[in-house]
Amino acid sequence: MDHMMNQHDPEIVLSIVGAEKTFPGVRALFNMNLDLFRGEVHAVCGENGAGKSTLMKIITGVYQADHGDILLNGNKLKLNNPNDAYAQGLAIIFQETSLFPELTVLENLFMGHELRKPLVPGIKYPVILDYPAMRTKAEEIFTRLGLEIDLSARVADLGVATKQEVEIAKALTFDSQILILDEPTAALSNKEVQTLFETIERLKAHGVSMLYISHRLDEVFEIADRVTVMRDGEHIKTEQVKNVTKSQLIAWMVGRTLDNLYPKSEVELGEIIFEARGITQEGVLNGIDLNLRRGEILGISGLAGAGRTELALALCGLAQSDSGEIVMNGNRVKIGSYRKAIENGLVYISEDRAKYGLVVPMAIRENITFPLLRKLTNRLGIIDAAAESKIAEGYVHSLSIRAPNEETVVSNLSGGNQQKVSVAKALAPAPQILILDEPTRGVDVGAKSEIHRIMGDLVTEGHSIIMISSDLPEIIAMSDRVVVMKNGAKVGELLRNELSQERILEMAL
Repeated sequence: MDHMMNQHDPEIVLSIVGAEKTFPGVRALFNMNLDLFRGEVHAVCGENGAGKSTLMKIITGVYQADHGDILLNGNKLKLNNPNDAYAQGLAIIFQETSLFPELTVLENLFMGHELRKPLVPGIKYPVILDYPAMRTKAEEIFTRLGLEIDLSARVADLGVATKQEVEIAKALTFDSQILILDEPTAALSNKEVQTLFETIERLKAHGVSMLYISHRLDEVFEIADRVTVMRDGEHIKTEQVKNVTKSQLIAWMVGRTLDNLYPKSEVELGEIIFEARGITQEGVLNGIDLNLRRGEILGISGLAGAGRTELALALCGLAQSDSGEIVMNGNRVKIGSYRKAIENGLVYISEDRAKYGLVVPMAIRENITFPLLRKLTNRLGIIDAAAESKIAEGYVHSLSIRAPNEETVVSNLSGGNQQKVSVAKALAPAPQILILDEPTRGVDVGAKSEIHRIMGDLVTEGHSIIMISSDLPEIIAMSDRVVVMKNGAKVGELLRNELSQERILEMAL
């Protein structure tokens, strides 16, 4: 190895040598190499579509490589399925847990590999579940992790962070020495992230080795010992984190320098085109007032549970308000449904694009033109296919959607390109105002920069944007003005020259 953790050679517990994997029409991995040292956190970074998930699925037996080897402690491994990986001490912790919600914590920990004992001592069969032994082992694991979790609690009653801790403990019931953490902080609050990092430090102290996948580069610098960058299915660079800068890491990931991750367009703001007055939803929203000017990006900030998404849904008719009014271009309008919102030039792009924004098994063309089907359909109900393709092709080109053509199925696109299809779908009905809910969540730095560029182009062309974001650097860099929310109420408003993380958090807290 070319990089050492101390003066002694580190012990390599896992090696990926020359791994290659091809799917129909896509080369996902090519000659990929990776080493993992005992007791290290090794971050794996790369844009969406770089091959990270494919590599992790090969390591855990979900896929088998076309070429190449997996070496565990120097010995070649053949993994036919995830159970083979568990048996070898390799486990993956996904951002979405795979626990059984109606079962207890203890039952989940040992599901499929329950400890058993003879019904009658000294006689081999029949056997029964050995609950005392499972409880003892579980308590030992939670003590090692420094966690206190009720083993008899139903998993459905646990929070997201606690479920993740149960997933980690479950991996340790297999005596796993290698853990893969795939975007583990995606759904966690800042406090929960710190608790997870403390758990990771304890695992390191016990010699557990971890591969850590994350789009959040700040986390890489906080928790990782080394970082490997992948691009287009290939190994680009492995380096000790202490020897890398954030800009270097980004340049390796995207193959170019990102001179400006937040390309804010300077636009002269026009007249007020949208006002919300006293928007109230019992128990959810408490009399919110806000306005939006032509060419403005209005940021909506606040902690989880502040009511930001709920406000967006109320503004665009996807949820009904108990009271309040909306004024657009000086006229009071009643937006009782999302169709009415679109007719008034207001569109919403959900933070959950796969669930609420797109039909991922369908083509880019079909997704983009969904809002226009009435216009594109004649009296016999036949869609004008040529017009539909022309519209979709235009957006694929103008938004730089990376796909062979507009007939590509959305599920085959990277997260960043899926998000651009969401934007295209929103732009198709020619809206005046876009509400963007977490526009860059789950996309890599290259796609994030491109989405910010698109936002800049939109406001330059005269559109206005309401942007909800939990990413404070994004809020500060892209917003002309920021409304801060807490517990369903507006608690403050800051102009661009007043913005700082400290001021926003002070209001939000």
